[in-house]
Amino acid sequence: MTTVRSKPSPLSHLRADGSAQMVDVSGKVETLREAEAQAEVRLNRAALGALRNNPKGNVLEVARIAGITAAKRTAELIPLCHNLPLTGIDVDIVVRGSLVRIRAKVRTTAGTGVEMEALTAASVAALTVYDMCKAAGHGIIIEQICLLRKSGGRSGTYTRDDTAQRKARGGKS
Repeated sequence: MTTVRSKPSPLSHLRADGSAQMVDVSGKVETLREAEAQAEVRLNRAALGALRNNPKGNVLEVARIAGITAAKRTAELIPLCHNLPLTGIDVDIVVRGSLVRIRAKVRTTAGTGVEMEALTAASVAALTVYDMCKAAGHGIIIEQICLLRKSGGRSGTYTRDDTAQRKARGGKS
């Protein structure tokens, strides 16, 4: 039998043989770690009307609470995420014309970052807007789910380049 030796993976969730693993963070220093993510929801005219006058309730408030709940449950949804003691979650939702912009900020003092919690919060809040407005039409688009910034930990600070964001939208802001 021949043993195939492979190079170590640069991706921390993969072993050298390609199988998945949960990263051991027990040796990492607990520091303040923060992350901010966004999602955008584009509504058609009918869905925009449903956003403002919805028999299910206040769409934006339900979406905000859904985002907070999602951040707290990220480890249950993403198989290799650590269950983290979150010290702060803030979900802000702003409507400009037919665009709903969701920003989720998550904070912890732990041995690993909260990027996935922020991304999950923004995504689930966007899905909640979709769910609550879909009866008015399914032409709703969820887009621009991305990490805006993160700080703390060994890799330091990351801030998304706005020019990359504008290019992704075809030059619009």
